[in-house]
Amino acid sequence: MGHTVAGNTHKSMSGSPAFTLVELLVVIAIIGILASLLLPVLARAKMRAQNIACINNLKQLQDCSHLYILDNEDLLPPNNSVATMSGVQTNEDPNYFHSVSWLPDTDATLEYDPSNIVNGSLFPYNTSLAIYHCPSDRSTLVDTNQLRWRSYNLSLSINGWPELSPPGLGAYQWKHSGDIPAPAGAFLFIDENENSIVDSNFGAPIIGSRLQDRWFDMPADRHAQAGNLSFADGHVEHWKWLVPKVYSWFGQPVAPGELPDLRRIQNAMKQQP
Repeated sequence: MGHTVAGNTHKSMSGSPAFTLVELLVVIAIIGILASLLLPVLARAKMRAQNIACINNLKQLQDCSHLYILDNEDLLPPNNSVATMSGVQTNEDPNYFHSVSWLPDTDATLEYDPSNIVNGSLFPYNTSLAIYHCPSDRSTLVDTNQLRWRSYNLSLSINGWPELSPPGLGAYQWKHSGDIPAPAGAFLFIDENENSIVDSNFGAPIIGSRLQDRWFDMPADRHAQAGNLSFADGHVEHWKWLVPKVYSWFGQPVAPGELPDLRRIQNAMKQQP
């Protein structure tokens, strides 16, 4: 019987030629180049999506404040600092909390559950906890890996507690929506720096005061050195900062080149009647 001897070939069993080592290395290099080009694009797209989500959150909080105003004879949402008010944390009546502040929280870094948000005066108008947190805010609660519940604060000029605004130093405070002469220029909610956010107020010294060139609270810059603010007429703006926002302590002086950023915030607080 004859025997057929298999031919010596470099083809695979499927009949297709196999890749050489050099060809594989070329393919891997091309994939690496494409990845290096695409990853920054994807990162920018993610940042844009997070910024859009943050703007949407502020719009929804703004809607809540407008509904509150309509239900309360033009009164702006209460903006009291429970960090300096006695008896608030021991009072369990939800109606009392609602009358105290839009968010009766003493420290966002220690808010281990969302009860302060739930007990705030705006929560009944939108019960989504997500609208209180910026998706770009990766800061965590003290001694945990849990993300914080909120990233936003309300301007102290909006119906704040008078004792937080001493004459000649703190912000002027509007009590009613109709009192604001230029609503399109007065901000309500702001995306606050994760290192300065404590109670429910965002404060700044009055221009002309002895502390006019210092930060009390600081805006966030997590959107590519920019932050978002909602305004009394309902619109939201995206503000690019001249200098990165690095917060170290209450009352710190502005960094070189940063003064226009602070002045922009101060002017938007509408501190004069």
